[in-house]
Amino acid sequence: MPLKTFADALPDYAKDLRLNLSSILNDQLLGEERKLGLLLTCAHGSGYKPLVDAAEAEADGKLSEQIANAARGAAALMAMNNVYYRFVHLVANPEYGTMPAKLRMNLIGSHGIAKEDFELFSIAVSAMNGCGMCMESHERVLLQHGVKPETIQSAVRIGAVLKAIATVHATL
Repeated sequence: MPLKTFADALPDYAKDLRLNLSSILNDQLLGEERKLGLLLTCAHGSGYKPLVDAAEAEADGKLSEQIANAARGAAALMAMNNVYYRFVHLVANPEYGTMPAKLRMNLIGSHGIAKEDFELFSIAVSAMNGCGMCMESHERVLLQHGVKPETIQSAVRIGAVLKAIATVHATL
């Protein structure tokens, strides 16, 4: 089932979410491939299987397996990193920030797609998960690579809308 059909099942009180998803699907700022990668990443980042299935259906045949796997991988890594680095950032003891994380993150250097795309995927999920330290880190890299704030905002908007859709849909 495509994402629009999935969102159309939301109740009237969530009409804004349907409209926001429609705007995202029609938005041309990111380009189709990057947008689909973000939709796939954020659906996986939501952890809500029906939304993941809808995003996978949306991306099927439109994304290379390399981009799709990088999107899935970004969601998986951020699920781990956002918990760890949010802890490091929020606890009062600064000693944790000096300790090696001792977490495997090899995909960050071997995803095989444009660095800017992987960073956009990562910042969107980091925003969904509320990890300020990760958001700052990914934004810094994106800006260093010439990515405009409007592009970063669009990526995070996708994360916000898909997280809200997953939250509401899970209560139905």
